[in-house]
Amino acid sequence: MYYENLRNKLIQEINEKEGFLVELCSKLVKIPSESPTSDTQELVEIIVEFLQGIEGAEVSVHTLEEPIQNIVARIKGYGPGKRLIFNGHLDTYPVGDPKAWTVNPFGELKDGRLYGRGSSDMKGGIASYLLTFMILANYRSEWSGEIVLTLAGDEETMGGKGTKFLLDTVPEATGDAMICGDVGSPLVLRFGEKGLFWLELNAVGKPGHGAHVHKGVNAIDRLVEGITKINETLRKLPVQHDEMVRSAILTASEISEEISGRGETEVLQSVTVNFGEIEGGTSPNLIPAKATARADIRIPVGTTIAQVNEKVKEIVDSIEGLSYKVLRQYEPNFSDVNHEIFSLTAQNVQEIMGKSPVITMRVGASDARHYRISKQVPTVVCGLTPYNLGGPDEYIELDELLDVAKIHLLTAIDFLSN
Repeated sequence: MYYENLRNKLIQEINEKEGFLVELCSKLVKIPSESPTSDTQELVEIIVEFLQGIEGAEVSVHTLEEPIQNIVARIKGYGPGKRLIFNGHLDTYPVGDPKAWTVNPFGELKDGRLYGRGSSDMKGGIASYLLTFMILANYRSEWSGEIVLTLAGDEETMGGKGTKFLLDTVPEATGDAMICGDVGSPLVLRFGEKGLFWLELNAVGKPGHGAHVHKGVNAIDRLVEGITKINETLRKLPVQHDEMVRSAILTASEISEEISGRGETEVLQSVTVNFGEIEGGTSPNLIPAKATARADIRIPVGTTIAQVNEKVKEIVDSIEGLSYKVLRQYEPNFSDVNHEIFSLTAQNVQEIMGKSPVITMRVGASDARHYRISKQVPTVVCGLTPYNLGGPDEYIELDELLDVAKIHLLTAIDFLSN
């Protein structure tokens, strides 16, 4: 009964601080932190000031390369115990053309929504963390261990100067479990994500006049042949499915696809190829001497970087004048869904939202992979539903912001209390 009363009291605290939460989130959205350049200095200054106002909070700023700044903050409970991490990123996509927005791109409250760049990705999640941190600092006699915030300035460009840097250099940045409030939906919890393999294809030919094709070799033709073969071959690459992962994906399919789009289930279980950049030639009447294309290849659990690289090499070696280089890569990764951080989070989603969440993989990247790959930390992604993510008029629902804050708070106290 005591613990039930404590949980109810914490929920009531969140309800009473709804206006504070919305104001805090609006304040974060108001400060630009677009990537590039991921200038988080002003945002970090505001957050550090907030955190330093919390009694007993240990707060530090870490920088690998200016103007990208990162924050680590820690509070301790009544005694030794587990360490729970809340990880998130401070940088956002660019606003783009402000004229394409129908609202202020740096924050506007309207019809129960908060609009603005980064409202969903992921300043709403950051605001939830900050409120959770503040409230639990006042209840230290009720939990043991530590709560640590790792707020990174570099995620949109893969996190090398953000979360990865913190994990490599700050001992308290890692822990026994991690909650990531990145975009998604509280009704679709994520336990892993596909791997990534970015490559650049380069083709060379023999230049000449476009009318005299018999005298030259077209580099674009060679490039197109390589692109076509890579697309056809990799999309058919066999996948040795992990049964736990496959079962989770299939079980979650119906609900997850309602939120994330039809076709997600197939995409999660197969290699996908997207050539997003291509360049070559100088004029229609000249045979191009060189051409380049860059691809984003996503790899499911059950396939490896080595397998993909081997197939790419086979294709490239079979086409004269074609070469490639790897730009970025990391393996598929996932946490054990039987870890308590998943059951606790799911129970709290059910309690707060009245619906049972599903647990599945994530198509895109997040900083959660750094915790899984570098430190083997069990990691659940539980964040806000994004609307117009990356485009004009990005927004979140304020009711859901309040729900997510409650879920984060209750999961933290459940994980750390004895």
